[in-house]
Amino acid sequence: MVGKGRSYIIKDEIMPDILKKTVKAKELLKSGKAKTVNEATEIVGMSRSAYYKYKDYIFPFYEASMGKIVTISFILEHIPGVLSSILDEIAKAHGNILTINQNIPVQNMANVTISFETGNLNKNVEELLSIINEKEGVHKLDVIAQE
Repeated sequence: MVGKGRSYIIKDEIMPDILKKTVKAKELLKSGKAKTVNEATEIVGMSRSAYYKYKDYIFPFYEASMGKIVTISFILEHIPGVLSSILDEIAKAHGNILTINQNIPVQNMANVTISFETGNLNKNVEELLSIINEKEGVHKLDVIAQE
């Protein structure tokens, strides 16, 4: 059973290969591309014992955040419709917005924080955040909390 330790969000660029292989093996099993743990670990090139050691402790961000509340913070240019387009993206993905906090623009930039539920999303959180981050007028998007 997994304990109640601290959790971290780590970019995959700095993650050890063994953890990346564990995630890949789990994805192969989940998708049905590998039928057994032995087959999945052979495909990714890791031992079964290493897989069992890490499998309960590593999850893709989108998997760990499903059914949770995610709070994002970003800086928006003071352009009409930017915040509205972000809210539209969250709504299109079936996210349930809980709070919106927007500061007054200073030097044509405003800090915005949005909290939303992810339980009914029709895409993973990572994909949704990527879409939002690519919108015109969006700067410095950060996930500041995940409950």
